[in-house]
Amino acid sequence: QLQLVESGGGLVQSGGSLRLSCVASGFTLDHYAIGWFRQAPGKEREGVSCISSSGGSTYYADSVKGRFTISRDNAKNTVYLQMNSLKPEDTARYYCKVTYANRNYWGRGTQVIVSS
Repeated sequence: QLQLVESGGGLVQSGGSLRLSCVASGFTLDHYAIGWFRQAPGKEREGVSCISSSGGSTYYADSVKGRFTISRDNAKNTVYLQMNSLKPEDTARYYCKVTYANRNYWGRGTQVIVSS
């Protein structure tokens, strides 16, 4: 059964850092691009970052560019999101997503709260 599980969220002060992990099971990640998304209360889910299957190409939303870094370790079937210089507006539930066999699979998310 294909599954994505996010972890690494928590409560952090403004300016702090967190590293999120997205671990895949039921399939191997190395042939697929992976995206990180977030959803704040009362807002739509938005794309934050994504990484190609090889890790050679990455994308960042303007709001996180220069502060967040996406990476992957295909041997561990894991994608990471390093988040530095966190701001209160980064507070949201963070999800990873993969498109596999023309279907989108989402994890349940991990909560990030940044206090001012």
